[in-house]
Amino acid sequence: MAKFYPELTSTLQAFIAQQQIFFTASAPTQGRINLSPKGMSTFRCISPQAVAYLDLTGSGNETSAHIAENGRLTIMFCSFVGEPLILRLYGQGEVVRPRDRTWSHWLAYFEELPGTRQIVVLHIESVQTSCGFGVPLYEYQGNRDRLIHWATQKGSAGLQTYQHQNNQVSIDGYPTDLFAG
Repeated sequence: MAKFYPELTSTLQAFIAQQQIFFTASAPTQGRINLSPKGMSTFRCISPQAVAYLDLTGSGNETSAHIAENGRLTIMFCSFVGEPLILRLYGQGEVVRPRDRTWSHWLAYFEELPGTRQIVVLHIESVQTSCGFGVPLYEYQGNRDRLIHWATQKGSAGLQTYQHQNNQVSIDGYPTDLFAG
């Protein structure tokens, strides 16, 4: 049975710390829903009411566009080993970019990785747990290193060019504000 909490408990924060993958879900008021898997030790619990993840350069930038349009963001974890559990974090997202005055504050929570594009913060409004009985068991084998190698090979200038070409507008045409002043 699902249970709701107003914030992350210490037990739920410990559960998050053990997970190797998380999923982000966002959507504009009109348009496609985006669901993205994330990993590589890029997630941090900041407080019982706030979490953040280091967002790396990728093929799109949907979450950023959706947060700019309406702020809504859901993050989900599910246990693939041990006891079953699904954990959803609901709230308002905030995108922090290198040009923002709070960048160094947020970046201090992370080890910066090649391809770092922005930090996505979730200000938690509600937390939900559910059984996860239907989630299959999987064995973690390690992180893929292709994204890091790709970003390293592109270099700073190559990443800037790529982001200008591929990360400024969502697939539904919403601006991501990646380079907006």
